[in-house]
Amino acid sequence: MAMISHVYIGVNDFEQALTFYSPIMQALGFVLKFREPGYPWAGWMEPGVPRPLFLVGRPWDGNPAQPGHGQMVALLAPSRTAVDAAYTAALAHGGSDDGAPGLRAHYHPNYYGAYFRDPEGNKLCVCCHDPVSH
Repeated sequence: MAMISHVYIGVNDFEQALTFYSPIMQALGFVLKFREPGYPWAGWMEPGVPRPLFLVGRPWDGNPAQPGHGQMVALLAPSRTAVDAAYTAALAHGGSDDGAPGLRAHYHPNYYGAYFRDPEGNKLCVCCHDPVSH
């Protein structure tokens, strides 16, 4: 059983968010489950696995979205190469650097991660916990 059902990132500019998040999700191997521009919101998932979902959209209450201080979403990558690709995609689509890809042995010997912010300031991490295979 998975611990997380879904994560929802509130955004004010849905089209900008879709442009930002789509190549990152592709780099990580996630597929678009749905997109509802009229609401607006969209969600991605691991192929063939209904949960967890990663969602972006306008806040349900209609108020402006604001990034939370001290909040971060960490997305699991299938490889270190995928971490690099997601980070590159993030910066190429309006994201800002918050920690370049690399080993962070202070977490554990195989922790390879990258940190960035989306165009609205939400902090994300992409990480791989696997050792390098030879």
